[in-house]
Amino acid sequence: MNTLIDPVTEVSRVIGRFRRQLRRSTGRGFESVRLTESQSELLSLVGRQPDISVSAAAAELGLVANTASTLVSKLVDKGLLVRTAGRTDRRIGQLRLTGAAQQIVDTSRATRKAALAEVLNELDDAQIDSLAKGLEVLDTMTRRLQERPQ
Repeated sequence: MNTLIDPVTEVSRVIGRFRRQLRRSTGRGFESVRLTESQSELLSLVGRQPDISVSAAAAELGLVANTASTLVSKLVDKGLLVRTAGRTDRRIGQLRLTGAAQQIVDTSRATRKAALAEVLNELDDAQIDSLAKGLEVLDTMTRRLQERPQ
């Protein structure tokens, strides 16, 4: 391990800086509605996984159930999210984006993908290989963090 850097600090710094720069470069998508980052992340998740349950969304985002439920209620009130009873178990709330929210999420996702594709095309093969290996490590770290008791 390179002793010239502190991996704990560097992981947080680089990932945070990357997310902020991507957001600055491409926009958040929901500027006009003034959403928190957690609300934006929830909408993005529901856009990728329509009919996801509230509890599954909470688990995916690393939130406790009551926090996710509060986020859902606020987004429903803003007209961005629809919460319905589950088809097989009416006690389970399923989430879908409203049409307007889906358009914003789709446009935002396309903009981010285009920006990332452009930057990735500027990298050489060795950098792409290093990135792929680093992403595998981050995925492993994410799973391990999720498996820990909260």
